[in-house]
Parts: sequence; structure tokens; C-alpha cells
Amino acid sequence: MKILLGREEVNPDEPDIYGKMLVIYAAWLGREGVVKMLLRGGEVDPDIQDNYGKTPFSCAAWYGDEGVVKILLRREEVDPGRADYRGRTALSYASWNGRERVVKIVLGQEQVSPDEPDCRGPKALLCATLSGHAGVVKTLLGQEDVNPDKPDNASLTPLSYAAQNGHNRVIALLQSHKAAAPSTA
Repeated sequence: MKILLGREEVNPDEPDIYGKMLVIYAAWLGREGVVKMLLRGGEVDPDIQDNYGKTPFSCAAWYGDEGVVKILLRREEVDPGRADYRGRTALSYASWNGRERVVKIVLGQEQVSPDEPDCRGPKALLCATLSGHAGVVKTLLGQEDVNPDKPDNASLTPLSYAAQNGHNRVIALLQSHKAAAPSTA
């Protein structure tokens, strides 16, 4: 990699046919050393988007690579709340794939709103509920700005999706959270 990057004709920000650059592939594959090397020179944009709006950060969150997530968060150019062209963020990708530790890291960033909607509705909790990741659901329910009763664009709630998909642990978490919530009556 060092030899290639040292060649004048090699442009590390040159996209492939999908608009993906080396830094996106390195983040996607969890190659911490390569990500550091690419960012070290200052020529590579750490928040660059591919043809679908995915960034190195969202790819690292999708695949659950904590090391790459932390490396990218050290760069002020990286927006951890940035959405792709479908409205999905690193938090929704990490939630969908059950990357609980990455979800916790991303939630610690002030630019990230766990209850912000995407093209379907409340993204992070809905994604975790649809895919049955109880650990992520529990983490998200611990955030004060997450509304577990917020429906998506089809008027279905996270509980509806958990029930449809037979995610009993998630159903139990959502019901116990609702029972523990203070009454507004």
C-alpha cells in the first residue's frame, strides 16, 4: 500500500464504478492500518460519499469495526450523523446489524439523534427491532430521546414489527419499557 500510494499516478480518491474510494473499502473491510495510512497524508476525504451516499464511517459502522469507527471519529471532517441518499445513517446501519458496541460509540456523538426518521420512520430503533437485535434495542431504549411508540410511514411501531417477525426478546423489552414509563395521565 505504501508503495502504491507513493506513486504519482495513483489517486487514492479515484472512485470505482460504484463511486467507492480506497478509504471506503478499507473502512468497510475493517483495515485500520490502511485507513490510518490513507488519512495520514491529508489528501483523502474521510467523509467522502460513494454513489449511494455511504461514507467510510457508515461502512465501518455497518460492519461493526470499532477501531475504524474510532479512527474516523477523530477527524473533525467526519459527520457521524450524515445520512446516505435513502436517509440511513451509521447509527441505523449499526442498529440493523446488531453492532451494539458501535451503536454505543455512535450514540456518544452530539451530532447523532437516535430518533431521527429516515425514509420509513424512526430509524435506529426500527432497524434493531426489525432485525431482532435485543441488545441494541435495550441500548436505544436507554436513550431519553427515543420514542418506542413512534410509528413509521406505514403506521407500524417497533412493537408491531417485533411481533410480526417473532422477536420475543425484543417484544419483552419494548413491553417492559412501556410498563416502566411514567404515566402522562
